[in-house]
Amino acid sequence: MASSTPARDLFDQQRQDWQRDPVAAFDAWLASQELRRSSADVYRVQWGRFLEWLALKRKTIMTVDTGTIAEFVASLDVKKPQRLRYLRLIERVLDHVREIELASTNPARFIAQDGEAAWRNARENEPTGFLNAAERAAIVGRLFSPLVEPSAAKQWRERRDRALVAIFLGGGLKTGDAIALTLDCVAIGSEWVTIEAANPVFTRTTRLAPFAVDVLGAWLEARRLAGLPGQLVFPGSPSGRPMHKATVLRAIDALMETAGVAETRAERASPQTLRNTFAADLFERGVDTDQVGQWLGFLQPISAGRLHRAWKIWTEREAMQRAAAESEKT
Repeated sequence: MASSTPARDLFDQQRQDWQRDPVAAFDAWLASQELRRSSADVYRVQWGRFLEWLALKRKTIMTVDTGTIAEFVASLDVKKPQRLRYLRLIERVLDHVREIELASTNPARFIAQDGEAAWRNARENEPTGFLNAAERAAIVGRLFSPLVEPSAAKQWRERRDRALVAIFLGGGLKTGDAIALTLDCVAIGSEWVTIEAANPVFTRTTRLAPFAVDVLGAWLEARRLAGLPGQLVFPGSPSGRPMHKATVLRAIDALMETAGVAETRAERASPQTLRNTFAADLFERGVDTDQVGQWLGFLQPISAGRLHRAWKIWTEREAMQRAAAESEKT
């Protein structure tokens, strides 16, 4: 029987690397991310500022807590999109470190998910909850771009993540809907998806946008060819286990960044943002509000009405901002 000691030694060594020299450990982690050189340089500067803050607060990567991270991000003299980029980087690194430690929490994630956190208080930005037309187009374009992963063993994850984004943006599913979605609820080439509920009365269908039909179909075929076990449409690993919500968020973050959307947004493009944008596209095309509410799974018509009003307010604000930008040019 093979010994498990080498694996433990490897984890111990990695843990010691982060404790002893978090700069060198970060460089090693950064090299594994296969980023553009310009992006890597920016991340090094951001990580350096975070380490300086930790030293000031007499904290380490192993002892840092939510309060310290929140205070750091709130202290940055930059606009909210840049604050969010700092937080995303810290979150990704601590995910890696906590995985090594076999721990289950990441203090940065709680801040990223806290809509009322102090770091979000920047005068020049207001949350929207929707993607604008250019952002939506950039994401859809990215969904059909050539795959980045050269390895066939990793391409299935990239196709899965693209299909996830497509089903949020083009189908209005919630995170829990997507994680629990099974193969008997979808079909290659079909524009309909069934979202099952514990109570059959609340089981519903939603209609996919044409781009989502294509992207989801490509993933279902890739999933079949890869021979992935289980009945989940979006397995979290080759063994077929369910995805974690944090993995879904990271998948969206990565695609938003490669599509060039993350750099311009003040708010994180979450599954809810994509779901809202799905509804906004239907509103814009004149689909009845009650119908939109049914596809989204709202139990009360008033919920769809509220979302419709929020969208109208958002579109008016967007129009005013465009007009102001045009007047500045002239």
